Amino acid sequence: MANLTISVDDATLKRARLRALQRDESVNAYLAEALRRYADAGDAMETMARVLSIAEASTHGTGRGGRAWTRDQLHRA
Repeated sequence: MANLTISVDDATLKRARLRALQRDESVNAYLAEALRRYADAGDAMETMARVLSIAEASTHGTGRGGRAWTRDQLHRA
C-alpha cells in the first residue's frame, strides 16, 4: 500500500478530525475511499454510457409496447 501526503490548512483538518470522530471513522479511511471513488468514476461513466446507448437504440419504452431489449442484454453492456 502506498502513502500519500497532502497539504491542508489546520482549521480544515481539525474540523475533519472532529467529523470523523462523530462518524466513528478516520480521516485517512475517508480520504482513501474518496480517492477510490474518484479513480473508479471513469469506469462507472463508461458503463452508464453503454446502458444509455442500449436504451436509446430501443424503439419502445416501458409502456404499452414493452421493451426492445432484454435484461440479459442490459447486463452484458
